[in-house]
Amino acid sequence: MDKKEAYEQKLQAQLDEWRAEIDQLKAKANMAEAEKKIEYEQKIEELEASQEKAREKLQEVQTSSSDAWEDIKDGANNAFESLKTAMQKAKSRFSKNN
Repeated sequence: MDKKEAYEQKLQAQLDEWRAEIDQLKAKANMAEAEKKIEYEQKIEELEASQEKAREKLQEVQTSSSDAWEDIKDGANNAFESLKTAMQKAKSRFSKNN
């Protein structure tokens, strides 16, 4: 397995993990009181938008040539780091409110 393929697999695994976490947050939101439910749903929408940006960056890496993927890597790392931070904040907020 080359570096590019290993990197792609790492990013895909992280996206899959975050998808599962978002699904858990959705379940918590569904059980929340009306006021909190709206807040949770808004946060989940933001997370899903960030996840979509990260998925797009992964696709850019996947479709790039073996030589060009290193140039795209920084943008992908930034998108994933942004999503990671948002996920941590959301999980913390959901935990405090339950």
